[in-house]
Amino acid sequence: MIPCRIGWTFLVLFLLILGCGKENKKLVFATDTTLIPMSFVGDDGEISGFEPDLINEISKTAGFDYELVNVEWAGLFGGLITQKYDAVIASVTILEERKKRMAFSIPYLRSGLALVVRRDSEKINSVEDLKREQLLIGAQLGTTSYFYLEKDPAIRKKGYQAYGHAVADLIKGEIDAVLGESTGTLYYKNQRKDYFQKIKMVGEILTEEYYGIVLRKTDPDLLNKIDTALKQLLKNGTVSRLHARWELGKAAQVPALD
Repeated sequence: MIPCRIGWTFLVLFLLILGCGKENKKLVFATDTTLIPMSFVGDDGEISGFEPDLINEISKTAGFDYELVNVEWAGLFGGLITQKYDAVIASVTILEERKKRMAFSIPYLRSGLALVVRRDSEKINSVEDLKREQLLIGAQLGTTSYFYLEKDPAIRKKGYQAYGHAVADLIKGEIDAVLGESTGTLYYKNQRKDYFQKIKMVGEILTEEYYGIVLRKTDPDLLNKIDTALKQLLKNGTVSRLHARWELGKAAQVPALD
């Protein structure tokens, strides 16, 4: 029979081991790899881009292990809420409506909505031009681009599962313009020059938006770790270096710390 004191010692050690395992568990971050150079699957089959690099720097600064998984946009928020993964980094715009259900880190990039048309188009310079002529605008479902179009029932719109599908239809002449994040054109500039030569961005960036990492509201400790790390990376220039590395240019800018 094990003496009571020894039994309690084993119990305490067992609980400590369990606690350490829980504290040091590998976190799962979800990303949507459809937007080069923000997040994409490279030729080597690995997830690459500005956001994968950023979460890697955050993890080193905050001191946690993580795994990055590829999830289609439509499944990102549902999977987060049902605890399939711990956070989302996928060029998600911080919106008051989203903040009712989920928590956001401090912003790591400033972006906005921009209109893309065929390069030979001369008469389209704004959403108002498209609206006046009753032309068809494409946008990715579930994004701020589509929300923007939904506000005006007079706008003719078509929803797509991916920004790239809308651009492909634009080039084929099946729609007249695409509304999307200003960073969307970076993919074609850097990876599909054949497409980039057939499209152009027109007008001003329509909105001022900020990207944040998305978490569950029930994980304040993780949110605090990420925010603390992000502030340090913004302050020491790491985010700016990643911005330059991936040639984001004016399409997405590094926000200033308050």
